[in-house]
Amino acid sequence: MQPVVWNPFREMDDFFNALRRGFGRGLPAVTGNGGELANWSPAVDISETDKEYLVKGELPGVKKEDVSIEVHNGVLTLSGERKYEKEDKGEKYHRVERAYGSFSRSFTLPDNVDEKAIEAEFKDGVVTVHLPKTAKTEPEKKKIPVR
Repeated sequence: MQPVVWNPFREMDDFFNALRRGFGRGLPAVTGNGGELANWSPAVDISETDKEYLVKGELPGVKKEDVSIEVHNGVLTLSGERKYEKEDKGEKYHRVERAYGSFSRSFTLPDNVDEKAIEAEFKDGVVTVHLPKTAKTEPEKKKIPVR
């Protein structure tokens, strides 16, 4: 009978993977021993100025060509893919913690966004989406007759 070697790090990985599955996106995804690529989702900051809303997403290791930004029915969708590029130089990986694969984040836009003027830029692994505001208009008041 071959002895079983105890590996405390594997037990910690199993624990954190179970915890991540239980709580959703709370912890970064980790691939197993040569296992499948994990799902991931980029961190996003949303801020507002007097003139626009800004959506900034961290996309380290993602090429600009692999990012898609769409607006449909008042929903902004940021999607793309971080590809796993393994070069075989005789290297043997002992641990792969960075997540790879497709991602998608969607955000409902406020009513005062000018969808036709939305612009985006990509620099240093950060995509910034500029959502210009439309001129403030007061909602129309309509008198409803009572019968």
